Amino acid sequence: MSAPGEDQAVRPGSLRTLFVVCVIDVLGFGVLIPLVPYMAHRYGATPTVITAVMGSYSLCQLLAAPLWGRLSDRHGRRPILLSSLAGACASYVLLGLVDNLGGVLFARMLAGFMAGNLAAAFAYASDVSAPEARARSMGMVGAAIGIGFMLGMPIGGTLAGNDAQGANFLRPALLSACLSVVAMLLVKLRLPESRVRSRAAEQEAGRAARPLQLLRARPALLLICAGALLITTAQGMLESIFALWALDRFGFGPRTVGYALFGAALVAVLMQGGGVRALAPRLGEARLALFGACAYAAGLLAVAATGSGLAGTAVGLALCGAGMGAFGPSASALASRQSRSDDRGAVMGTYQAGTSLARVIGPFAAGPLYSLLGSNAPFIAGACLALPAAWLVWRSRRVGSGL
Repeated sequence: MSAPGEDQAVRPGSLRTLFVVCVIDVLGFGVLIPLVPYMAHRYGATPTVITAVMGSYSLCQLLAAPLWGRLSDRHGRRPILLSSLAGACASYVLLGLVDNLGGVLFARMLAGFMAGNLAAAFAYASDVSAPEARARSMGMVGAAIGIGFMLGMPIGGTLAGNDAQGANFLRPALLSACLSVVAMLLVKLRLPESRVRSRAAEQEAGRAARPLQLLRARPALLLICAGALLITTAQGMLESIFALWALDRFGFGPRTVGYALFGAALVAVLMQGGGVRALAPRLGEARLALFGACAYAAGLLAVAATGSGLAGTAVGLALCGAGMGAFGPSASALASRQSRSDDRGAVMGTYQAGTSLARVIGPFAAGPLYSLLGSNAPFIAGACLALPAAWLVWRSRRVGSGL
């Protein structure tokens, strides 16, 4: 048994339960991904405003993620998972009931502020994994997130229908709320606390370094977070503008967009669940992250070059899925290596804050680029960001961690 204040030993049963919780939780979030642009469009929003509504979720998540990470170090992972799931449930109910753009914006901001679950989930996986198995555990959490998105988007699109003007948004929102309740029950009944705390550990967690302090003290973490910020900005551009791009280019409604994004998510899940587990021990996380960033850039350029061809769009989305499937868990594992047992939640919260910042920048930039420079501009700009991300993560191998 672990000594007081130390992390638990590896517990495969806990990881399996965490996997199921993450799938159900993100499934509820994924149900709404292809719908929010159409909701904002229904209320007369411009592309710039629509992508800003999409980015408002990540803006609030950015502000809250480091706080949730520190609270999980101090009070444990389970209370944070339960609190954030309850907040997500409330936001989904609100989203299903609103009938104006301001209500949509408020519901997304509430959801973002309560989104402390991902940082806690990654910290939990790191708690219960041996160092040599940490990349595989991060890949498992990443695969769960990918499965949730993958299944949620076609379900949400199907429930809403394929009529862009008459889509039903209440049914998907209520389903998301119910899924959050199910995830809360699983955490409450089946997921043991991974963080064994002593008074000294709680005091140390309370003195945990803030994000900027961590980044200054650990230069390798700074490079990893910078790389993740760039490629996630590119991802945010794609996710926030794709529905509008597909509506303008092909006339697609929520259902078709949901299935298109499902294909990209399926490739990402296969990479996270199988490719990362097989390749990480052989190639290492840095090489996998390098491959992922390059593949993502190639995918964005393929989408931009498709013209009116659906096949090219499918190939581009598949490359994007493979790229993020390789980059995400690899970068998360590299970031976790820059932590100690008493500040892992803070480190992963800082990493999550960087990706949240990217999901603010991406949508807020995609709308103006789309309106001012043309429909393909967000994809080309995203590719130009993804390539430097590869260099930054690769460079982190040669920089001292600061630990």
